[in-house]
Amino acid sequence: MPFKFLETRREGHVHHLTLNRPEVRNAFNEEVIAELTAWAQSLAEPAETRVVVIGGAGKVFSAGADANWMARMVDYSREDNLRDAARMAEMFLALDRLPCAVVGRVHGAALGGGAGLAAICDIVVADDAAVFGFTETKLGILPAVISPFVLPKIGPSAARELFLTGMRFSAARAKEIGLVHAVVPLQELDAAVQRYVTECLTASPSGIAASKRLITEVWGRSPADATASTTEAIARQRVSPEGQDGLRAFLGKRQPGWVPDA
Repeated sequence: MPFKFLETRREGHVHHLTLNRPEVRNAFNEEVIAELTAWAQSLAEPAETRVVVIGGAGKVFSAGADANWMARMVDYSREDNLRDAARMAEMFLALDRLPCAVVGRVHGAALGGGAGLAAICDIVVADDAAVFGFTETKLGILPAVISPFVLPKIGPSAARELFLTGMRFSAARAKEIGLVHAVVPLQELDAAVQRYVTECLTASPSGIAASKRLITEVWGRSPADATASTTEAIARQRVSPEGQDGLRAFLGKRQPGWVPDA
């Protein structure tokens, strides 16, 4: 599928997705949103994709909303804004629901919607000079559409600080609050991303997909309320082909069938 603002390539079971508008710091507009949605929906039932790596071309990951797009928003009616916001929400949902591991490669800056894109990644590796920010309130708006994905990562306390102030914060702070999982010098970024990719490739593909569903289902529920979901999830996975292969491989001291050859 050809794209104007996305660069995609596949390396075995790994799909690399790169925002490719470096001249505007990989900012979002209607076309980028439409392309990301179409790309994510095309992977909704991936045959071979086990890991997705999301990055940005040029000097930054993503600086958020495109200035020209925002200029058009000024004249939008409430109905126009509802449709526009719904399209962006659909994009984030499609990316969040990918049944494979999603690794974010963040460098330079992840601001506004760019920070939201980092939040939908299962694992985020950032360069130590990267800057983050939920900067919407500085523009008189708010991080509404990204909030369902950001809040489970950073929690309400950090959100109160960072949503309300719109302040920018460091990669170290992002790691402290759970938005980022590893912080490394820029020259080590690709190697750090690859370490996570390698780990994901040794995990069961169906186990990863089921674990992502489980996190969503169990988060915020009491242990008693979650019991039906958790017992059903483990019972279903134990009798699945990969569950059987994994258990038998462990007992037989061999690698399960999904592990790539060294």
